Amino acid sequence: MTHSFVSSLDEVAALREELDGTERRLVLTNGVFDVLHVGHVRYLNEARALGDALVVAINGDASVRELKGPGRPINSAEERAEMLRALRCVDRVVVFEERRATGVIDAIRPHIYTKGGDYTPESLIDEEKALLDRLGVEIRILALVPGKSTSATLAKLGEGTPAGLRRVAILGSGKGSNTRAILEAAQSGSLGGEVAVVISDVPDAGILRVAESFGTPTLVLDPGTEKRGQLTDAAMKELHDRLRALRVDLVVCAGFLRILREPLLSAFPGRILNLHPSLLPAYPGRNPVAMALAEGATETGCTVHLVDAGIDTGEILRQERVPIVDGDTVETLTAKIHAAEHRIYPEVIGGILARL
Repeated sequence: MTHSFVSSLDEVAALREELDGTERRLVLTNGVFDVLHVGHVRYLNEARALGDALVVAINGDASVRELKGPGRPINSAEERAEMLRALRCVDRVVVFEERRATGVIDAIRPHIYTKGGDYTPESLIDEEKALLDRLGVEIRILALVPGKSTSATLAKLGEGTPAGLRRVAILGSGKGSNTRAILEAAQSGSLGGEVAVVISDVPDAGILRVAESFGTPTLVLDPGTEKRGQLTDAAMKELHDRLRALRVDLVVCAGFLRILREPLLSAFPGRILNLHPSLLPAYPGRNPVAMALAEGATETGCTVHLVDAGIDTGEILRQERVPIVDGDTVETLTAKIHAAEHRIYPEVIGGILARL
């Protein structure tokens, strides 16, 4: 990008060396900074006060679409850079296209790195935290302005629009066969609602391709950690904010391999569903089909239940039994369970939407 409001990484690295030579400090922060609001301005002023120059690294347009979904950014990278540079507290703006800012951090090597109060030093993306520690960069977490966020702004702009159909968000990590069944029900009108977005924590997951084939908006959620089954606090907040901004009525998990917790549970009480391939409470957690076969069970099935703070412990809404016959393997039994899932999940979702 050649716009005069955007600096190159080499230019900012040179600024850093200049400051370092006179014992002054460079501060770096990063983010989308779409739909600039007073929360951004106060945060950036506080960041600038920590040092002698503030550099803001913003996600490029393609990166924003991948992170936030279609329709974002509201403003292009050039426009966002121009608005940020108009603030007296911002000295330079750089643009990066990657999902993470590690390349920017490594090139600039700031003295101080700041993030908003929805993060903690421990909840930073593992890769970024390791690099910051290796470079000896001071990490500062700055408080957010309550109620002032891009998501809240977009949600407010959406107030007063016709309610229309109830809106469903689907979360998944895999191939998307249940998502296809739900989208087919929505398309036929039998679901009684529309699928507003399909979200995955896996950038190349099949569920995203299924959604795209139906013309349904998709969103890739960065879990912020490689830890199995986990989302960082920042990722949970990001998911919460996206769902609220999209005015989602019901959250549906379809093979989502991350544990959901606060603030999402309180934001959608009794309105987060999960589908598990066993007759709960039997065989909760991972590999339930293999566990049923290993124990010699004569039947298994699938369960639709509400999501709570436990693992597969929420209120059971519906179950369907599937017999286990001689010669069944994990593959053949899984196929039979999937067939049952595809029948009951859209029906349960439709029933809940009708009562909302």
